[in-house]
Amino acid sequence: MDYRDLFDGIDEKIKLSNGVYTTPINFDNGATTPPLKTVTQIIYDNIKNYGPIARGVGFKGEYCTMMFNQARDIILDFFGLGDNDDYTIIYTKSDTEGLNVLANVLVQEKDDMILTTRMEHHANDLPFRRVGKMVYVEVDHLGRINIDDIEDELIKANGKIKIVTVTGASNVTGYTTPIHDIARLAHKYGALIIVDAAQLVSHKKINMNGGSKEEEIDFLTFSAHKAYAPFGSGAIVGKKDYLNEEDPFLSGGGCVAGVFDDRLIWTAVPEKYEAGTQNFFGAIAMARALADLKNIGFENIENHERELKNYIIQGLKSINNIIMYGDVDYTEDRIGVIPFNIKNRDYSEVSIMMATEKGISLRSGKFCAHTYVYRLMGASDSDAYRDVVSGEYFYGMIRASLGLYNTIDEANIFLNEVEFIANNRNTRRHRKHTGRIRF
Repeated sequence: MDYRDLFDGIDEKIKLSNGVYTTPINFDNGATTPPLKTVTQIIYDNIKNYGPIARGVGFKGEYCTMMFNQARDIILDFFGLGDNDDYTIIYTKSDTEGLNVLANVLVQEKDDMILTTRMEHHANDLPFRRVGKMVYVEVDHLGRINIDDIEDELIKANGKIKIVTVTGASNVTGYTTPIHDIARLAHKYGALIIVDAAQLVSHKKINMNGGSKEEEIDFLTFSAHKAYAPFGSGAIVGKKDYLNEEDPFLSGGGCVAGVFDDRLIWTAVPEKYEAGTQNFFGAIAMARALADLKNIGFENIENHERELKNYIIQGLKSINNIIMYGDVDYTEDRIGVIPFNIKNRDYSEVSIMMATEKGISLRSGKFCAHTYVYRLMGASDSDAYRDVVSGEYFYGMIRASLGLYNTIDEANIFLNEVEFIANNRNTRRHRKHTGRIRF
């Protein structure tokens, strides 16, 4: 099915370096996604009713407060928690903010241990480094983790690991992690689980309940701009009991029930963690996007993206001088995130060429996951350090990351250009891409 008509802005033409206008191809959805038309519309429809949230009396304020709180219910329902009163939604400005909040609230002592993996985005690593002792689970030569290694570390720590925090899907290789199996292990050894779902939320169905109490996800974070809504909004989906016990990370207006000369009384969650003026449009747009994804159906979303992912992987495998990362033979545990390089070509140069000459947006570099990229490229710690200190930045990749609106026709244009760059050094000419496998 062609989903392009559901999205805004994807057919707006851009000017290439040769002066020709073309419809761009966005294969950088892992960075950010275009908005659904319904998301644009809900912002437009509500701009005229914009008013304060939970502050003051009047139609606009009461209307916005109602919409703002209804969005929480929509998000809870999206994660299978509509009937589970143990959870709440805390609005944030991003996935990164959500993980920083959880790190600072849930980790109580400097000696507390936090277990994570070497495939994480910096957002799910650096905040925890500042508050406790880190334990890292290594990746294998293809970049996967083994959950047996997670259990080994939990046993070795003898109850000192308080939090297990893992990505739901890698922003480098697209590997998905068995979050409910990991949750069961974390709970078995007395730890909480956090899932960084920034790359997972728009690609696969997430039911935080799992199959049993032991498989419940305690906390999950995500950003709206990777799920077809605008920048500046995200959420923590988490268990109320743990959050009610601790002081909030941020404080100010709206998070207190009473302030006195020598003490204060916090409000209950979620307002306790939402100090200051809230992002009304971000919240309702985020909820609308998630509701639309649920209505489209994740079976449909996965089928569409699987076909496109496998088509591109097979196409890249057939091109000379291409270096690929991660498992390109068994791909069922990968979403549409495809890192690669072209032999003897600079990753940054290639991505700029693709953008300026063909209007194809990609990402190049280490994708805010330096330790993972270095491992996938076989760089030692000393090599990685010299790479940064010298300013050469030799280590890096090109990443194609797919969205619901991308098509096979776009994939052919992309593969044709990659093939041409990989096999021609000095001249530029257009050639129709043919002979690719269809799934």
